[in-house]
Amino acid sequence: MTDTEESTMELTMTTEDDTIIGEQLQFSMNITNNTVWIQNGSTVAGGNGRGSQLNRLSSPLGITINDKTQVIYIADSGNDRIVKWEYGAKSGQVIVGGNQLNELNFPVDLLLDQKNNSLIICDQGNRRVVRVSLRNPAYQQIIISNIHCYGLAMDNSESLYVCDCEKHEIKKWIKGEIDGTVVAGGNGIGDENDQLNFPIYIFIDEDYSLYISNSNNSHILKWLKGAKRGMLIAGRQGQGDYHTQFLYPRKVILDRMGNLYIADSGNHRIMRWLKDKKSGTIVVGGNGNGQQLNQLYSPVSITFDQQGNLYVADSANHRVQKFNIGVN
Repeated sequence: MTDTEESTMELTMTTEDDTIIGEQLQFSMNITNNTVWIQNGSTVAGGNGRGSQLNRLSSPLGITINDKTQVIYIADSGNDRIVKWEYGAKSGQVIVGGNQLNELNFPVDLLLDQKNNSLIICDQGNRRVVRVSLRNPAYQQIIISNIHCYGLAMDNSESLYVCDCEKHEIKKWIKGEIDGTVVAGGNGIGDENDQLNFPIYIFIDEDYSLYISNSNNSHILKWLKGAKRGMLIAGRQGQGDYHTQFLYPRKVILDRMGNLYIADSGNHRIMRWLKDKKSGTIVVGGNGNGQQLNQLYSPVSITFDQQGNLYVADSANHRVQKFNIGVN
C-alpha cells in the first residue's frame, strides 16, 4: 500500500464527537440580512510587521477558527507554517512547518476537521494536501499528491473538494477514494460557464452546490451538484470597484440565508451579496489599502465565529483582523 493510499484510508477515522465535519456548514444564527459590522477592526493575530517571530506573520492566507477552544489557525504562507493563535494572545504557536523536520512550502488554505480533531492543509508549494493531527502534530498524512491546490472544502459526508488552479478545475475525493473526480470546470481555461480561470477558493452548501471564486474572471459561480456548467451569481461586469464588480476575489462563504460574503482582495474590502441580488454592498474595508483599523490591504480569507463576528486574513498587512458584529 502506498503512502497516499494509507493516508486516504485515514479519512475514515472517526471519534465520538458528533460535531458537523464541514466547518463551513456551521452558520451563526445572529447574522441576518440586516446585520452590520463595526467598521473599525481589532488585530487578533500578527500586526507587528512582517516577520517570522512568534508575534508576527508573513502574508497570512487561509484562516479557520475553533470557537470551542477559542483558537485561530492560520496558514502563515510566507513563513511556510501553520500557526495556532489563542484568542487574546500576543503571540502564536507553530503547529506544523517553519523548520526542516515538518516542512511546508507556501501553505495557502486549511480547514478544521473537528470530528477527526485534525487540520487539512493545502501545501501548495509541495503540490499536495496533508492532514495534521491536532493531538500529535508530528503525525502527518499525505491525502492528495501532485496537485496545484489552493482552496479546500469538506461536506458532511467527509468528501473533500480541492481547487486545482493549474488545471482550472475543482476535484472531489470521496471518503476512501484514491483518485478524485472533476466536479466543476475541467474544460480548459476560459470565461464560458463550463470553464474556470484560476479557481482559488470554494464553499459547499448543504445541497452540495459549490460556490467558486473564479479569480481571474473576477466573478463567483454557483455549480449545482452534477451540473455540467456553473451559473454566474456575482460579479457580472468584469474587473472593477463598483458594487457589481470584483478585483481578484478570494475566499467566498455563505450564510444561513444564502447570502454570499467575498474577500474582494484587489479592492481591499469584504463584500456581501444578498441572495438573488445583482449588486453587493461593502461589509468592511473599501477605504483604500492601508493599516488603519478601518482599512484592509489584500484581504484573502474570511470566517465567522458563532456570535457572528467577522475574521479577515489581512494578508499584505500581515495580520488577522476581527470585526465585531453590530446591532441588527
